Amino acid sequence: MTTGIRLEQHLASWAQLGGGQEELVSIILVIASAGVGLSNMISRQVMARQAGGVASDDQAGSHATSLDSLAQRIFGEALGKLQISFLASEKSGDLLEIDPDAKFGVAIDPLDGLSNIETNTSIGTIFSVLSANKDDIYQQTLGDAQQAAGFLFYGPQTRLVLTCGDGSYSFLLNPDDGHFYLVGDAIKIPAGRREFAINTSNYRYWDDSVRCFIDDCIAGESGPLGEDFNMRWNASLVAEAFRILMRGGVFLYPGDSRPGFESGRLRLLFEALPLAFIVEQAGGMASDGAARIREMRLASLQERVPLIFGSEDRVQEVIEYVSGEAPTNTRFPLFETRSLFRN
Repeated sequence: MTTGIRLEQHLASWAQLGGGQEELVSIILVIASAGVGLSNMISRQVMARQAGGVASDDQAGSHATSLDSLAQRIFGEALGKLQISFLASEKSGDLLEIDPDAKFGVAIDPLDGLSNIETNTSIGTIFSVLSANKDDIYQQTLGDAQQAAGFLFYGPQTRLVLTCGDGSYSFLLNPDDGHFYLVGDAIKIPAGRREFAINTSNYRYWDDSVRCFIDDCIAGESGPLGEDFNMRWNASLVAEAFRILMRGGVFLYPGDSRPGFESGRLRLLFEALPLAFIVEQAGGMASDGAARIREMRLASLQERVPLIFGSEDRVQEVIEYVSGEAPTNTRFPLFETRSLFRN
C-alpha cells in the first residue's frame, strides 16, 4: 500500500540534511520523469505492435532495437540538459563529458532485459549517481564515489527502487497523475529464505564450486544444506532484483568457461554497482565471490564481473563454496549423463 508520500516529498525531506543534496535530488527526479515517459512509450509501442498480429523473429528484433534506441535517446536528452560532469551509458562506447566542473556524473543502463518484452516480463532502467568526473572515475573505489542508485522497472506496474545511502525504498507510479508514491517503509531483505536464482542452462560451463552449491541446493533436506530450495529465473535483472528485495534468497551470475564469459555477463558500472548499493542498503550483500562489489575499481567502461547478491546469509553461503570452506557436497548433479538402459 502506498503511503501518499510522493517521491519529490521524500527526497525533499532527505535533502534538508544539507551537503549539496539538492543537485542530487534534481538528477534523480529527472531520471524518474524520463522513466515515466519511457514507460508510456513502451506501452504504446507494444500495444501498436500487438495490434498488428504476431511478428517474425526479425520483426521482434527490430522492435527491440527500436525501443533500445528510444530509451537511450530519452535518458540522454533528459540528463544532457543538467549540470552533470559526465554521462556513461551501457549502450555507448565511452563516457560523454558534459560539464567537467559539475559535482556528479551518471552511469545508466537505459533499458535492461529487453529480450523479455514479448512475454510481458518486467524490463527496466538501472542507474548510479557518482561524485566523480570523466577522469577520476577510474581512480577511486566505486562505492566511495557512489551517492545514489536505483532501478525503474516497467511491467504491469512501473516501480522505482532507490537508495541515497539512507536505506532502500520502493515507489509506485500512479498512472493517473504521473507521480511516484512511496510504498511502505525502508526495504529489508528477509533472511533465511530458501530460494536461488541462476541460469541452469549454463551448468556445464560453471566452475566446480558453483556446481557444488547448486547441487547441494537441489539435494534439499538430504544434502549438507539440510533444506529444500526453490529455483527462480526469468532473465530480467530488475525483476530478479526486486523479487530478492521482497522475498530474500540469492541471485548468481558467475563467470564460466565460455569464451567472453570468464568474468560473467553483467557490467560492473552499469548493473552490478547500482544493484550492490541498493542491496546493501536493504541489509543484504553483493560480491563477485571474492570481493565486495562496492570496493572494486573500474578498469574499463564495459568491464564485466561475476555477481552474487541477496540476503547476507545466502550470499555468505555461496562465498564459502567459492572459497572452498563449505562442507563436502552430495555430488547430486542437476544435469548428469543418464542412460535409458541400466544394468
